[in-house]
Order: sequence, then structure tokens, then C-alpha cells
Amino acid sequence: MNCLIIDDDEIARKSVEHCIAKTAFLNLAASCSGITEALDIIKNKSIDLIFLDVEMPEMSGMDFLRTFKDIPQIILITGKKEYAAEGFDYDVTDFLLKPLDYARFLKAVNKAQQIHQSMEVKGENGEDSLFIKKESSRFVRLAFKDILYVEALADYVNIYTTEGRHTILSTMKAIETKLPTREFMRIHRSFIVRLDKIAEIEENSVSVGGKPIPVSRSNKDDLFRRLNLG
Repeated sequence: MNCLIIDDDEIARKSVEHCIAKTAFLNLAASCSGITEALDIIKNKSIDLIFLDVEMPEMSGMDFLRTFKDIPQIILITGKKEYAAEGFDYDVTDFLLKPLDYARFLKAVNKAQQIHQSMEVKGENGEDSLFIKKESSRFVRLAFKDILYVEALADYVNIYTTEGRHTILSTMKAIETKLPTREFMRIHRSFIVRLDKIAEIEENSVSVGGKPIPVSRSNKDDLFRRLNLG
């Protein structure tokens, strides 16, 4: 996995670099002190995992998460535990406290690797199906047209299709990037729906496959526009 470190503290960056160097499946693509430099790197290099400091002068890690949607997996790094809950609201993969402990670091990056390996998009133009990893060497193809909705479940997600349910290790952000935006929409922190599978719409919910799914206030207007209702 290609990794990027974003931290204004040089000593902290060196600590993460040392942990990455000890981990066989990680490759350090770049290490930078601020968001502006990092964005240039993300545009020009394939990055799979970002180690993101929370407190930085130019732009905080949380502001970065709020502002940019199409970013890779994130592992937050900070000295304050209270940032953990807010970080998970933005689908971060894990949270590490400073000073870093390598055993805890390894647990976090192993989780990131499992998520990285758990999904592939294949098919014509890479846009007709999703391969999910069910076992160590077994992948199952899910056609996009058969997916009803996706539901967050702690460190896992449930993918509901016309044939049943599939549970995989992933974040909502990771799976959202694999689904074509013209067909799917995240209508709530915990739900992504296939738009043409919506059967009914009420004030603050939709019905998909017979299940009522909440629509967050911030996504409601966008959903109505996508459905040509407003």
C-alpha cells in the first residue's frame, strides 16, 4: 500500500516513517508537513493510505476530512483521545495516539490492508460490478444493478442485494469510492442507496427493498435534485 504522512511535527513524521519502514506491505510514497503539499501529492501519485495528524496550523486534519471527499483510507494520529469519536464520523480506518506504539500501529495498518484487499471493481470500463472478498482467497461478484443499499456496521458494512446480504470489513468511505456516483448516493452517515431502487419517499426517509432508510437533513435537498423532485 502506498502511504502518505501529513504532520507538521518533524519528529512525529520520523516516527511514522520508521513504523512504515518496518512493515513489509507498506511503501512510503511521501511525507509532508502540510495539507497544501499533500494535495499536490494526492493529485499526482496513487495513494492508498494517509497517516493524518489532527492538529496542524495550516488546516486541521478534521478540516481536511470535512472538506475533501475523494480521499484514500485515513489513519488519524494525535495526542488527544477526544478526537477519536469525531474522526470515526468521517469513516477513518483507525486512530493512533502519540507516541506511537508499533504493535498498535501494526494492528491499524493490518485493518487498512484487509479493507484495501477486500474490494475490487472489475467489468467493462470497470463500472459494472464489485468484487468483494468473502474469504482469504475467495471473491464474489456483485453486479451494481443488483445492489439495493449499503449499511454501516461498526468496522464492517452490510451490502444488501436482490439475493441477500453480504458482510465485509470496510469503511463506508472505501465502498462509496467503488460505486458509480450516477447510480448510488450516500443519503445518511450510515446508508448508501441505489437511486433506481427507491420505491417510496417520505419526509425524512426512503423505502428500498421494503426497508425504511433515513435521509439526513444535509442530504435531503441533493437527493430530491438527483430524483428530479425539486
